[in-house]
Amino acid sequence: MKLMYLLATSAVVLVMMASCVRQPATGYTLTAAIDGIPDGTHVQLFPVSHSHEKPVADTTVVDGKFIFKGVADEPLAVRLMVKDAYGFMPLMLENGSISVEGKVTSENLNGTVNYNFSQVSVTGSPLTDRYVKLLSAREALDSIYVANNEKFKDIRAAYGEARGAKDKNLMDSVVATEAYKASAVADSLFFATVEATYHKIVMDNKDSYWGPLMMISLFAYLTEEQKPWYDALSEEAKHSRYGEMVKESVAPDSKVGSKVPVFTAKSQDGKSVTLTDLCQGKKYILIDFWASWCNPCRKEIPNLKKLYTQYADKGFQIVSISIDKKEAEWTKALKEEQLQWPNYLDTEGIADIYKVKFVPTMYLIDAQGVMVGENLRGEALANKLAELFGEIE
Repeated sequence: MKLMYLLATSAVVLVMMASCVRQPATGYTLTAAIDGIPDGTHVQLFPVSHSHEKPVADTTVVDGKFIFKGVADEPLAVRLMVKDAYGFMPLMLENGSISVEGKVTSENLNGTVNYNFSQVSVTGSPLTDRYVKLLSAREALDSIYVANNEKFKDIRAAYGEARGAKDKNLMDSVVATEAYKASAVADSLFFATVEATYHKIVMDNKDSYWGPLMMISLFAYLTEEQKPWYDALSEEAKHSRYGEMVKESVAPDSKVGSKVPVFTAKSQDGKSVTLTDLCQGKKYILIDFWASWCNPCRKEIPNLKKLYTQYADKGFQIVSISIDKKEAEWTKALKEEQLQWPNYLDTEGIADIYKVKFVPTMYLIDAQGVMVGENLRGEALANKLAELFGEIE
């Protein structure tokens, strides 16, 4: 009897102890009260990525408040954004109760609202605290950038006007001034400081997912120049979600020889056309992802026009797909550039299908949709087309 009493007592104690121990969170609840975002507005959580990701959550503001609920299988870096607006707040989505409070200010930028989240704070998310602290290194860099722009605004404006007028003699005279040379030195020092700062942050966190996450977060896009950074990451970091993302950018597997996905695009008059349709009667097709705001994209257009004129009659086609968010900006650019080949605004998620991380991105394919060249521009693209059309051996 005594033994049974002891066992029963022990069982009760164990149950009581278990009830006192904090149980693992089964999901996250993000509760927000933010002044300045109108009721009825959609707010979304977008994964931090260089790809065109879809939101992981979407809800509506009611009485200045909104709630996100879900389960985070692993810590996920996200951006809290207002739908169809500029501005965002960085967060780490982790299981547990997260509170977001404060107020936003807003302004109209060319017809789109821009929200400033600087007066909004987060509690209940230690990972967000760490993420925000790591990102804060950009504040000092932003200060240097603003100071340089203010200091050299006159000479930079003078060069911009000369370039806009396409006056080479005037551009050369501006470049020869001491003020312009000082501006160039300041820019060189600034970019060196940026690289050194970012490199230290990544290397200080190279043993976990934080290293590649900061590469994704700090850089607008990654290239093969950052491959040594990736190589320095631990195996754990390389095999994390963000390590895989970095690898796709700095050491991508070549797609040459593989068949590209078929897509459907809509023209300005609303008619649908498939990639198969666009390939009909053609030998080689250049799929060109671009945007009106992308200077390198616009600078490549004269070369594309030259190559199109040279090879269109021989079976060469260009298909330009804009990732512009605003149709008006896209149509304005089309009028300015007077492009003679098919052009589409990406309203169907084509860039997502092709995992486009930055523009310009170009894929050269044959009539069967097999890739024969990727991200070829300028002289490299001209040489490849000359080879394909038998002009060089």
